[in-house]
Amino acid sequence: MSVYQFNANTLTGEDVSLEAYKGKVLLIVNTASKCGLTPQYEGLETLYKELNGEGVEILGFPCNQFGKQEPGSSEDIASFCLKNYGVSFPMFEKIDVNGPTTHPLYQYLKSNAKGLLGSEKIKWNFTKFLINKEGEVVARYAPTTPPEKIKADIQKLL
Repeated sequence: MSVYQFNANTLTGEDVSLEAYKGKVLLIVNTASKCGLTPQYEGLETLYKELNGEGVEILGFPCNQFGKQEPGSSEDIASFCLKNYGVSFPMFEKIDVNGPTTHPLYQYLKSNAKGLLGSEKIKWNFTKFLINKEGEVVARYAPTTPPEKIKADIQKLL
């Protein structure tokens, strides 16, 4: 299996197969607009601008499961990300990353890169998953890991 077997809806409602990103290095992140870690959008955008031309995509998945820190609609999220952080990387519709309604992509990510003490549960906003060009999960990063600390790992996969 790989991430290419999953689909997700963009913030504009377009159904996208992740196969569209085949052959690229991916950083998949669950995001939130009203979180103490929200300024990581800036670091994610910087990484995207620096590495997108080399074959890197950052995919943002808003989630409202942690302190209800992503309460807005898709339009609200898109507007916030663009206005405050100039986000130009692909953003998807709000999803659940834990519990019985976990998005299938996140079920896959969590089972292939466990967190602290072997837990599959996502602990908070801005948990990051690094995916190689074959669509396989190679690393999971804690919410507090700043995007710039992941750059070297991304470059090794290029």
